[in-house]
Amino acid sequence: MSDSSPLPPVRLHPEAELARAALSTPLLSRAARLARWAGPATRVDAGGGLVEDQLPDAAGTLGLSGDDAAAYAAEAWRVAVDAGLVEITDEEAGTVAAGEELALLTGGSPHDVLTVWLSALETVVADASVPDLDGLMDAMDEGGEIDFASLDWDPEAEAEFLDGVLGNLYLLTVSEDGPGQAPVPLPALAASMIVPSGMGEPTNDVLEQVSDAMMRLDDQFRTLEPIGVVEYRPVDEDLMADGDEEPAAPVDDTDVSRYGLVRLTPLGAYGLRARLLEAGIDAPAVGELADKGADALLDGTALFGQSAAQAETEQWLGRREPLAAARDLLAAARGADAGAPLRRLRCQQALSLVGAEAEPALREVLDDPELGGLARVWLSERGAAGVPAPSQDLVFWLTIDTVAAQLAAEGNSDELQALVEGLAAQHGGFFAAAWRVEHPATADVLEAMGRLHPDKKVAKEARKAAFKARSQQGG
Repeated sequence: MSDSSPLPPVRLHPEAELARAALSTPLLSRAARLARWAGPATRVDAGGGLVEDQLPDAAGTLGLSGDDAAAYAAEAWRVAVDAGLVEITDEEAGTVAAGEELALLTGGSPHDVLTVWLSALETVVADASVPDLDGLMDAMDEGGEIDFASLDWDPEAEAEFLDGVLGNLYLLTVSEDGPGQAPVPLPALAASMIVPSGMGEPTNDVLEQVSDAMMRLDDQFRTLEPIGVVEYRPVDEDLMADGDEEPAAPVDDTDVSRYGLVRLTPLGAYGLRARLLEAGIDAPAVGELADKGADALLDGTALFGQSAAQAETEQWLGRREPLAAARDLLAAARGADAGAPLRRLRCQQALSLVGAEAEPALREVLDDPELGGLARVWLSERGAAGVPAPSQDLVFWLTIDTVAAQLAAEGNSDELQALVEGLAAQHGGFFAAAWRVEHPATADVLEAMGRLHPDKKVAKEARKAAFKARSQQGG
């Protein structure tokens, strides 16, 4: 995932709600119980793990039984140590005491709780990148060093792979055209990491790599689920059975859920965003602009999706008086720079959320060459009296400005192509007049219309008009 451009904004749940979710996750709650269980008789080994003969007591404290009870208790203890819930007081003696962070789980703020949970998350993500411990022990030489070559395991590459998968899951979750809160099929997530961009039909080799990645991810998401970052439906065991074995029950090969489904939880979205920010990636959240100026709002929401931009704007407006907010928005929308058309579009969308109290601000800019058009639209939509009709020059200027904004927001989208076709069809002499419009984006808009219009004759007219506009502008 590239860090060169900001991700779509995430809508985070309130910290109090997220903190409650963090405290209820199986792994953090187990870690906290072990931290409270630990006492003067508790002993740890050189690596900070519980000594083997104390694991049964630890498992019993957690109400765990069965073959995996000791392993689950050891995992919870490791999280307790790494998250600061337990402190090793004497490494030689192997003694421990309650850590400072333990008190934060009951007496700290929601943010404090989430800070502890983030530490626990880092431990679990690191664990998820490690192969099974049996293989790890077999690969350890006499000096206690691990022979990674014999494991066919590259720790750095494995961690990078998991980070990439989690980044893609985050992106799918926060994107407006993604599945949102719906679960993502594991094959699709694996393919997002393996299949090259632009590849048509995947080769058998690529499909085999996707299958291998799915099996790795199945183990990794099983590890990540207890910390609450994802909800995971594992791969059907029958799919991993030997080919000679008969399945326990009839199976439906078309049921995509058999291949694993993963959903990023609200707590997971919070955690992955924190990790992205720590890595230097711009990962905005809705509400971050609420206390900033109108210029920051219009620039910041410039490339947001429609619903995210509206949610951000509603929070911004909710902290201001309507008339003052409208004046600030209009002032911030002015400009002849490349980003100005999109600022004006976001301004127009923001003003659509403001009530009639803002009317004086719109009337004040009726004669403004950059804002008069959108002011007339706003007033007319509300049935205001005495709205002067726009001149033809203003109509054409507003049209160029609107198309320029759509180009900046969406690129060559189907919606923009429909707008271009509609403009050319409604105004027979559109291109003959449009090239004369004194707008910095006139030539660029006409060139785009030439690219987008499916009729070759109309497209040629647009290109000719673009050439005239560029010549007029001295370009």
